[in-house]
Amino acid sequence: MSPSEVPADRDLVERARRGDSDAFGLLVVRHQDRIYTAVLRFCGDVEDARDIVQRAFLNAWRRLASFKGDSAFSTWMYRIAFNESVSFRRGGGRRKHLSIEGRDGESAVEPADDRRPGDRLDSEENRAKVQEALNQLDPEERKILILKELEDRSYEEIAEILEIPKGTVRSRLFRARESLRDKLKILMKSAT
Repeated sequence: MSPSEVPADRDLVERARRGDSDAFGLLVVRHQDRIYTAVLRFCGDVEDARDIVQRAFLNAWRRLASFKGDSAFSTWMYRIAFNESVSFRRGGGRRKHLSIEGRDGESAVEPADDRRPGDRLDSEENRAKVQEALNQLDPEERKILILKELEDRSYEEIAEILEIPKGTVRSRLFRARESLRDKLKILMKSAT
């Protein structure tokens, strides 16, 4: 299929609304990896993330008629997935921490291969401290940091996903960064 033949999300959504499950399957394939990565970073457990993403896409399929198209399909999916993540954790999800690990435990941010062993150890220790600090943030702080710092979403996209004004995104992001910085300072002091 050439790039010009690849159907747009809006076309796939319309086909799926008419009962075309293959069209919805294409939407799942197109968006599942990014949604999974964001959910994994939020909940920190591979199995929980898989369950949550599966539930999110099932909810999207069931609620497809309610998708107005005011935002991108991916924005709507992030919203559903984050809401599902929060509900899952409130309902006693298996793990209560955030992981900065990627799929199957590999680092979500690949380290440079040319580092010395001492550099690698420092990086692993730093990553563990960041992990611990992230685990201490409340869900709203984690969501906004994941979307901006790890998913590289624009302020406009974050506002749509979280259903808050763009100015609120900026202020919450500022507070989340400050909170993370404060937690890291405390953790670094306790390590020395």
